[in-house]
Amino acid sequence: MRAVIQRATEASVKVEGNITGVIKEGLLILVGVEDADTQEDIDWLAKKIAGLRIFNDENGVMNRSVMEVKGGLLAVSQFTLMASTKKGNRPSYIRASKGDFAQPMYDKFCQTLEKESSIKVEKGIFGADMKVSLLNDGPVTIIMDTKNKE
Repeated sequence: MRAVIQRATEASVKVEGNITGVIKEGLLILVGVEDADTQEDIDWLAKKIAGLRIFNDENGVMNRSVMEVKGGLLAVSQFTLMASTKKGNRPSYIRASKGDFAQPMYDKFCQTLEKESSIKVEKGIFGADMKVSLLNDGPVTIIMDTKNKE
C-alpha cells in the first residue's frame, strides 16, 4: 500500500462537479493498493499517518500531528501510485489492484484511519474521475510505502 500525504491549508475532491470531500487545515492522502496488501498494511499506514508530526508547534517546528491541530483528513484512492516506470515511457499499472480487491481495502483504510485519529475521513468516490484541489502548506509532502518502511 502506498500513500502520498500532503499537508494542506485546504483540499477538496469533486466528482461530476459535486464536492464529495472537503477539508480545511489537515492532510490530503492519496492511497494506492496492490494485491499483496493486508490488514497489517492498513493498520501500520493508518497509525503512522494519524501520528505523523508534520504540523508546526508554537515555535514553528514540525512537532504536531493532525490530531493535535484538530485538522481534517481527506483520502482519495489513486491506482496510479502503483505505477512502474522501469521500462519505456508508458507507466505500467500491473501492480495496482483491481476494484474488487482495492475498493474494500481503501474503505478499510479510511475506517481504520478514522479509528486511529478520531477524525472523520472525507473521501472521494472510488474509481470515479475525480478533480482534486489542494493548497499544499509548506509544501510538505511525505511518501509512505508499507512494503518499504523507511
